[in-house]
Order: sequence, then C-alpha cells, then structure tokens
Amino acid sequence: MVQMKEFRIVMPLSLEEYQVAQMYMVMKMQQQSTTETEGVEILENKSFEDDEYGKGQYTMKIYRLQSKAPTWLAKIAPTDALILQEESWNAYPRCKSVIKCPYFARFVLTVETFHKIDRGLSDNVHGLTKEQLAVRQVEMIDIASDTSDYWSYIVGTSNIDFSQFQSAISGRGPLLDGWQEQCDPVMTAYKLVTLEMPYWGFGSKLEHALLAGERALFLESHRNCFGWIDEWFGLSVDMMRELEIQSDSSINEKLGRSCVVEDEAGLDDIGTIPS
Repeated sequence: MVQMKEFRIVMPLSLEEYQVAQMYMVMKMQQQSTTETEGVEILENKSFEDDEYGKGQYTMKIYRLQSKAPTWLAKIAPTDALILQEESWNAYPRCKSVIKCPYFARFVLTVETFHKIDRGLSDNVHGLTKEQLAVRQVEMIDIASDTSDYWSYIVGTSNIDFSQFQSAISGRGPLLDGWQEQCDPVMTAYKLVTLEMPYWGFGSKLEHALLAGERALFLESHRNCFGWIDEWFGLSVDMMRELEIQSDSSINEKLGRSCVVEDEAGLDDIGTIPS
C-alpha cells in the first residue's frame, strides 16, 4: 500500500529569503553530518531545464547512514541496505526528490515540495486527485516546537529556544504562541511524502520509521533555516550557488571522492572552483 502524507511548515520568511535559507541549511547540515566514512556524497550538481519544471538545479547524492539506522534494521539488513540514492530537481518554488535504496529494489520515497506565500491553509497545492486526497494525511509542523524522540536524537537538535530567540540582523523573533497567524513576511513549505514499500513482514514497520525520520528531518532543517538567519541573511542565490559548489567539493574530499559540478560557463568540471 502506498503511504501519502503532507507536512506543512510555516516560516517567518519571504519566498526569496527561504530559497537562500534552504540552500544554506542544506550546505551546512551536509558539512556537519559527513565524516570520512559516512554522510553525503554529491555525484552531480548542475542546472537543468525540462517541460515539467522549467529551469532549475539537478542534484544526485548518495547517503551512507549506517550509524543512523534503527537497531532492529541494522540487525537484519547488510551494510548496503543502509545506503540511499537521491535525485532532486529544484525548480523553485517547486522541488522534487526521489530516494531509492539499491538493496530494496521496490522501495521508492518521493518528496514533492511546493512553496507558497500563505499560512499553511491551502488545501491542495499539489493538485491531487480525489482518490489521492482520500488517503493523504496532513500534519502541521511548528518550528517553534521541539521533540526528544528517537528520530530527533538521530537527526540532531539545534537546541534553540525560539520563544527567546531574536535575529540580531533582521530583528525577527521571538516566536510566541500563535506566531504563524501574526508573522510578516510569511510562507509555507508544503511537503508531500509518498512512500512505496511493498514488502510483507517488516514493510509497515519500515514505513513508520521512514515517515517519522522525514518528519524529524523537516522539523530540524526548518528550525535551522530560521535559527541560522544571521549567517545567511543578505546573501543572494548566486552567492549561495558558489558557496554550494565549494562545499560539495569539500564534502567529497572528506570521503576521498570528487563530484561533478557546473562552472559559470555551463561546462561540467571536476573538483573545486578555481581561485
């Protein structure tokens, strides 16, 4: 059975600010989580254009997450089962990621994101059919909240108290009760997670674990988007793109690998940006 759950994350940012914040957050979290043996390997990071999404940025990554797997899964699955491949098409405000696991050939996790200037109350931004709407679950995620469950521990927690936090540069914050109805600017990331895991026995248990893991990742990553505002505020997408390429090369160096990136002339190159 296909699982479908939509997470809605209201943010005290404009659409333009969120794009920069999201790029900065991904770059920094990848740096923090990658070691010589585990983390993220960036295989490709290049521009793309197609009929469905228009123009955007395409990435292909490999995640090695052996130490982050639940104990019950690590006991029954080989190391290869804990390696994931992700393809992403980022054509802001629309994005799509498809995650597969070579060991579980029929496993597919898809995250489709639509970013919209609203307070999380739009009913069907993804254009789902009546049949899809009937099975879709919706959950609002409040970045001012914090959790202490297994997955929040695995993903990591920023430990920022947003009821006390205020940005020194933008002046935004603190986030008090009801902040989603009052903040300006405001936007929402609508993240639709579709999970196909057609394996009897442990399939449903793994589905639950993956959805819980995605929720914890969405919460922590969006908390970081706002919590790190004084680090990225004022940067442009073009500036972030340069930092992103340098970061990709640095991350792959930790793993002893190189990545394919695209230089300013639109040509593929291997390695870091020339100084």
